[in-house]
Order: sequence, then structure tokens, then C-alpha cells
Amino acid sequence: MATLAAAHLTRRFGVRTAVEDVSFELAPGEIFALLGPNGAGKTTTLRMLAGLIEPSVGAVSVDGKPMSRGNAAMLRGKIGFLTEAPGLWDRLTVRQNLTVYARLHGLPDQRRAVDATMELFGIRDRADEFAAQLSKGLKQRVALARALLHEPGIVLLDEPTSGLDPESARDVRGLVLRLRDERRAVLLSTHNLDEVERVADRVAVLRTRMVAVDTPAALRARLFGVQLRVRLAQPAEPFITSAVGAGVSDATAEGQTLSMAVDDAVVRAPAIVRRLVAAGADIQTVAAAEPSLEEVYLRLLESGERPAAP
Repeated sequence: MATLAAAHLTRRFGVRTAVEDVSFELAPGEIFALLGPNGAGKTTTLRMLAGLIEPSVGAVSVDGKPMSRGNAAMLRGKIGFLTEAPGLWDRLTVRQNLTVYARLHGLPDQRRAVDATMELFGIRDRADEFAAQLSKGLKQRVALARALLHEPGIVLLDEPTSGLDPESARDVRGLVLRLRDERRAVLLSTHNLDEVERVADRVAVLRTRMVAVDTPAALRARLFGVQLRVRLAQPAEPFITSAVGAGVSDATAEGQTLSMAVDDAVVRAPAIVRRLVAAGADIQTVAAAEPSLEEVYLRLLESGERPAAP
């Protein structure tokens, strides 16, 4: 399987800098999510990674080979790129749309490749329908089939579930997970943070420059620390002192819930529970509080800070 690396990518359009000094590596069997607001440079970054535009500064490498004008066509053969808009030819059938790309990639047995891909994506019964007749979900499925027709080791997906109904979006998520199981390197650019929460191994937040790159869990821990929440059967405020005495650095009460900052929820929880019970607390639940990826994302954009890389 192939590897992909971006080294200090910068792209300028006239006086405007769309992407500045972006670096990261994408490994086989990894789903890497690229997040950022509109205009942050996500699509420009994907186009540079796919070899469609050249960086003003920096380089893209595939399997350790820097992409250049001389080898871009060859290296692009290892990459499958799903653009935000499906971009199908409306007056061609599904089969014809896929066959054009099979020819462009120089596949040896084009009919077999097209048939196998249609079968894989459940669109073989639509082979003779014109693209213009397809629903948005089916168009997206054909576009995904086209991106994976040549079995690339690297897959770039730009907003793959945008505008899809829940069932179609679920099917796309299943495909993304299957690609990881097949040890392909997947880069997913999306605004759908729930989708990222379900599938991503690492997350990058981009706002022209890279704000942060890490696993979701590591970003949560750095930005919010570890929170332990204990739900009591009575008002929690009288038990703040007992919690602090159990080695908690900070404790707050809201109604019947105690929230505590701890270094390790698993290690600290038993001692905290024992101390609270000894103080007369009736404990209903104990759980580690985990902020959503949306909270992490918004905190990063607001602060502009760069948590240290792992």
C-alpha cells in the first residue's frame, strides 16, 4: 500500500495565500480527517496532494518520491480522488462514465474492472442509465466507484457525504472503514464532525496554516484535560471538599453532579468514590466526561493555538 506526505505545502493565487506551510504524513490503514471552515484551504490542499495543481512552495511525496511534472502522471495512478461535486458526464451512461476512466488509467481489462467495480458499489443494475437520471446519492456512489476503479492505495475524499440522505451517508462511511481495513491510506475532508468522530484515526484542523494534528483523544486531553463526573442522589456542593481531599485538582458542583479535573480518570475514580461514600454521598453514576469533537474543533479555531505534536 502507498504512503503520502506533504512537506511545507504553500499555495498562492496572486497576492492571496490559500495554504501556508502545511506538513503531515498519511500512512496505510489510516483515516486522516482534514477539518476547517470554508475558505481554509482544504480543497486546495487536496488538489495539490492529487497532483492537479503544483504547490508554490513545498512538495508532495508518494512512497517517498517527490511529485514533479515529470512523474506526476505516474504517481497520480496511485491516488483516487473524489471531488466535492461528482462531475459525471450526464449524457453518458454509468458504464460509459466508468469506462472513460478505465481507459485513462490504462487498465488492461477495462470491462472486467468496470463490471467488478459496479458490482462492489451495488450499481450494476444502473449500468445503462444516463448519469442525468440518477439521484444525488447514486451519482455520489458512481463518483466513488470511479475514484476507486484503478484500486489506488491512497484515497482522497472531499465532502463524500455532503447532501446525502442518512442511509447513503451510512453506506459511504462503511466504504471508508472498509478502505482502512484494506490498508489503504484515506484522507477525508468534511464539515461533518459526527462523521469524523465515527471513523477518523487522526484529525487535522486547517485554517490556511495547520492549527493542530493529533488523535481526537489527544486533542481532547490537551485542550480540556480529563474530567470525571459523579452523579449523586443529593445536592453535590457539600461534597466538594471531600473530592478535593482525594487528590482532585479542581472540583465544581452543579445540582447533583460533581465535576472534577483529574490526571487519570481510571486510576483516580476508586479513591474518589470511597472518599465520597465515607462522607455520606449516595452515588448514582460515575463517568469520564468527554467533550465532543465539535467542542475541540471550535476551541482550536478560537484559540489558534497549536498543541504540541505527539
